[in-house]
Amino acid sequence: MTPSRRLAALLVASMAGVAALSACSGGDQPSADSSTPASSASEPSATPTTATAAPRPGNRACYALSYDAAVAPTSDADPVDCAAAHTSITYAVGTLDTVVAGHLLAVDSKRVQAQVATDCPAALPKFLGATPDQLHLSMLRAVWFTPTVEQSDAGADWYRCDVIAVAADGKLAALTGKIGGVLARPEARQRFGMCGAAEPGTADFHRVICSTDHSWKAIATVPIAGEKYPGEGAAQAAGQTPCENAGRDAASDKLNFKWSYEWPTAEQWDAGQHYGLCWVPD
Repeated sequence: MTPSRRLAALLVASMAGVAALSACSGGDQPSADSSTPASSASEPSATPTTATAAPRPGNRACYALSYDAAVAPTSDADPVDCAAAHTSITYAVGTLDTVVAGHLLAVDSKRVQAQVATDCPAALPKFLGATPDQLHLSMLRAVWFTPTVEQSDAGADWYRCDVIAVAADGKLAALTGKIGGVLARPEARQRFGMCGAAEPGTADFHRVICSTDHSWKAIATVPIAGEKYPGEGAAQAAGQTPCENAGRDAASDKLNFKWSYEWPTAEQWDAGQHYGLCWVPD
């Protein structure tokens, strides 16, 4: 999986152009916003270096990663004391399946990378004590790392799954306190929740963690059935009634309230988002 693909999977719904629609109860029908130079023979040849197998990472280790480091496919960062400032925690370490039908696959092959891209996200809800919906409504995300090709050739065969909290586009939030089981607690779901700096579908909208200033909040998901992208029209239609109902339930005035529905684009669908999001002012 390329870094850009990893990023798409990490922030599957964070494109600048958001497919969304908003509405107020009692108003008109809502509308969509919708190579290296060769050396000469006279030059001395460089002394070759020998790669060593990177040691297997420790589980529950903490790291102070930048956003760019978190979405990279490999990492050379050293762990830090979990009592110190950090932005990622390892919640699973596994073994790569690099042999298929007797053939050894490269660590950066599509098949090997697909294993990690499946196993790490699948293990995150249990670690966080969350349902899939609760995870989708949060800014906590899985990222994963494998050895480099050189380290793999030297014998390293592990993969590492970390959890991070996205604070905003290109920025991570600090992780403090116990993260294992954190989404089982209502106050933590609010702290790590997915909020918006403005109304979805507007020019100023971008996702932020709910512990920072915001004006809208994602409160429900709308599952969209099927393996293939249903098309923008069908994806848009799927959330009208569920999100209106969710908006009404969240409102103090059941007759006069605002709500918004954000449906997945084809690109987001391919990255794994097969659901829409219901938003309300907050």
